[in-house]
Amino acid sequence: MLAECMAAASHWLRVAIAVSVLAGATVESPLAAAPIDPAVHQGVASCGSSTCHGRQEATGPRVRQNEVISWSDPASLTGAHSRAWKVLNEPRAQAIGKRLGITNVAASKECISCHGDPAPLRGAKWQQSDGVGCEACHGGSERWLASHASVNASHADNVAKGMWAVNDPAVKASVCLDCHFGSDKPGQFVFHRIMAAGHPRVAFELDLFTSLQRHHDEDADYAARKGVTGGVKTWAVGQALAVERALSLLPAASGRLNGPDYYFYDCRSCHRTFSDDPATQIVARTNGWRPIPPGQPVWNDEQMIMLAAAARVAAPDVARSFDNQSRAFHAALGGDRAGAIKAAATLKATAATLARRFAGTSFDRAQTFALIDAVLVGNAAAYTDYQGGAQAVMAADTLLSALVTAGQVDRGAAQALRPDLDRAYALARDANRWDPAAFRVTLAQIGGRLRGLK
Repeated sequence: MLAECMAAASHWLRVAIAVSVLAGATVESPLAAAPIDPAVHQGVASCGSSTCHGRQEATGPRVRQNEVISWSDPASLTGAHSRAWKVLNEPRAQAIGKRLGITNVAASKECISCHGDPAPLRGAKWQQSDGVGCEACHGGSERWLASHASVNASHADNVAKGMWAVNDPAVKASVCLDCHFGSDKPGQFVFHRIMAAGHPRVAFELDLFTSLQRHHDEDADYAARKGVTGGVKTWAVGQALAVERALSLLPAASGRLNGPDYYFYDCRSCHRTFSDDPATQIVARTNGWRPIPPGQPVWNDEQMIMLAAAARVAAPDVARSFDNQSRAFHAALGGDRAGAIKAAATLKATAATLARRFAGTSFDRAQTFALIDAVLVGNAAAYTDYQGGAQAVMAADTLLSALVTAGQVDRGAAQALRPDLDRAYALARDANRWDPAAFRVTLAQIGGRLRGLK
């Protein structure tokens, strides 16, 4: 992403990433546990020498070798992972723990599974205070720590020895979603009761969050060793797998009344202003994308809306099926559990198909412009709710930045759109002041100016 774009990112986005999405906690987990990394995690100190990733300056011949300094930055978004455990000692986290009956959230497995590295096997240099350390994202280094620094080592060799191939957007999405949405591993799902105790809303957009947290350069050497996926593909695959993950967790994450945990729903479909005054405007809005009656809670479909746009551009033969299945799923949530689970399974399979299709798509200049138009204009009617709108402005930022990075749009011309994007971010800053009509107008203005860059 453009440095200028990062510098101009809204207060809402910075807070959402630095505080909300790095968290995942629960005090009970009926979800079936998935396999956990079996390799020993050696700890950040094992990566942080000056001959490895701990240099004070970016002077390394292959990688910059200052990655640990970037990761541990106390003030910027690049250091948010290193601060993830420390926030558990702050008043807000302590208050959440008190409401939930957790004596020490900084030591609770239900909290540190996402606010730290949930390594089952830990080496002598592993420290809880490292927060989300290197191996939380790259996998336990027991078998590859020594060999990966060899001149003759290849990325394929490292992956074969257990390093996680997070250069692959599907692998990266799977790793990130564990904490930035939820998983079936112990302590990695933010049940609604945690949110009721004060936990921030969890948000996810793979490419933008990756850009803001990047600790390395995707230069020519990196491209030769690992390949560079590109922001559009990362965005599209991330959206598809976010949908797939939510639907995967649905069967197990159900409450005592056989319905989905409220975490899955759009918060603002219930948390809105009420009044007995008949002159007060109703906040709930009809959305043609969801064939549901008034009063039915709304599944958080922010990623579904993005995925529908991506499918229309990159997989038009699947798009109609996805749209129909999305509507069927929304409708099924108002019926019996068996019907909802069946509809979820059908939609999940289509989302997985789209992820595979996107992984094999080049996303050229024309497709990227078409994606932007599909998100900003084609999806306009879908942005009745705050969460979908917030996802849309992040998509616009991501896709525009991808065009610039690929040399397909002039940097200065893109920078001229910054004020428009900032207005959209401002409109998505406060969920309590969400104005869908004003937001749609702003998106249309951005779309019109972007079409002028073709």
